[in-house]
Amino acid sequence: MYFKSAGPHNTLKTVELAIKTANERNINHIVVASCSGSTAKLLKDCGKNVVVVTHVNGFSEPGKMEISQETIEELKAMGFKVYTGTHVLSGAERGISRKFGGVYPVEIMAHTLRMLGQGVKVAVEISVMALDAGLIPYGEDVIAIGGTSEGADTAVIIRPSHAASIFETKIKEIICKPYEF
Repeated sequence: MYFKSAGPHNTLKTVELAIKTANERNINHIVVASCSGSTAKLLKDCGKNVVVVTHVNGFSEPGKMEISQETIEELKAMGFKVYTGTHVLSGAERGISRKFGGVYPVEIMAHTLRMLGQGVKVAVEISVMALDAGLIPYGEDVIAIGGTSEGADTAVIIRPSHAASIFETKIKEIICKPYEF
């Protein structure tokens, strides 16, 4: 499915399509990007292993988490795993490029993935992060849900590999994404 435009107005349909596809394809793991917990909460009772990947601590302001501890506890009570860690497609390289200028390989990879939309880049990033954290199994297809700024507008079937072998990651299918982004 192609949405006319990017944005949070696609969130509910993106989650519905992700769950429907997971059930049809017998995919047991869903990885979802969520800054506030709102998108993740839509996966309640989906019957899958749900891994919620948040923005890194200090993303918007040094030393500050965007998602509240109360929301993290609420998501865990739903049976979700919540992961916060360094973003695999920026991390330290972004700090180096900000300090010294220039562009580095991981940033080039992130910008290349954005040619398919921000949500596709996010889907790759969060699925690799979840795999590296041991929250999803190696060698299995998962569904990853990402978005453009807020909410979700992209879902993919992906077989992530670890960050150390990231080029072995395979995007199998794009379930939905924005046409204009």
